[in-house]
Parts: sequence; structure tokens; C-alpha cells
Amino acid sequence: MSTPHVVVVMGVSGTGKTTIGALLAARLGVPYAEGDDFHPPANIAKMSAGIPLDDEDRQPWLDAIGAWAHERAGHGGVVSSSALKRAYRDRLRAAAPGVVFVHLTGDRSLIEERLAHRQGHFMPTTLLDSQFAALQPLKADERGVAVDVSGSPEEITARALNALGELERSAAPQ
Repeated sequence: MSTPHVVVVMGVSGTGKTTIGALLAARLGVPYAEGDDFHPPANIAKMSAGIPLDDEDRQPWLDAIGAWAHERAGHGGVVSSSALKRAYRDRLRAAAPGVVFVHLTGDRSLIEERLAHRQGHFMPTTLLDSQFAALQPLKADERGVAVDVSGSPEEITARALNALGELERSAAPQ
């Protein structure tokens, strides 16, 4: 990618947003921000108790991520956020119009297996169904790419970089 975009790495819990986001940021030479760090304590307590967040719970979290992305506009950055619904992505775009989404996708059984082996995270496996139920994949009018999460983190990151490069080339004036 030739210009310093802010990339939002999105997807359900367990797709590797943190791992891929950090690797992607390193490859692009820009800062990485962990989306979970933007959650207010009440959200973390709710999820830790196995209670899914509702749209109202997510508003301050999305606004904080949007503010970070806005501050990074023109400088570049990568931030993770589930950004499951179109309305959430619209809210992020309203704060930072130039954001580009990398939607990490994959087979539910693979994601569930990865979640089951994850250590020290507040998000229980039991909330995976609610995440898939809420997920609204990127639409054609949303600037972003879908990237399969099978394979190693390095392979996934390479696919993401290639897809972002293709997206940029297709948007470039001919």
C-alpha cells in the first residue's frame, strides 16, 4: 500500500484480529492499537460474565476506536475491532472516513477451536454464536477485503497485504 491508510482488522472473536493486526502493522510500518483496550470496564465485565454486548454498550467503544483512527488519518495505523455490523463500521467511517477494513473470515469450527485454546482472554467461547449471529459481512460499497484465516499467521498476513494491494490498485486512477 502506497498511502498511509488506517486499517481496521475485523471479524468475530477468535479469528486472530490481535495477531494479524500486529503483524500487519509491523509489515506496513505503522502503529497497532488493540481494540479490546478501548472497551470501558463495564463492557469487559459483561463479556467476562458471558453476556453479549448490545449496541448501546458498543457505542463508547466504537467512538474511542473511531477517535484513534481519526487521529491516525494521513499517518496510517492498524486497529482491531470486531466491527460485526454495518452500523458499527458506518460509525467508524463517520469518525475516520478513510478507514479500510480487513475482514478475517473462516470456518466456524476452526475459529471455535482457536478460541478454546486461547489463554487469558475475557471473551468466552460461549459467546461465539452471538458473534456469528450479529455478523454482517462487508458489502460491495464498503472499502475493504475479506481474508481467510486458515494457515499460519504469516500466511494470513501475506494474504491480507496482497488483498489490500489489489484493493488499492483497483481504486487507482487508470
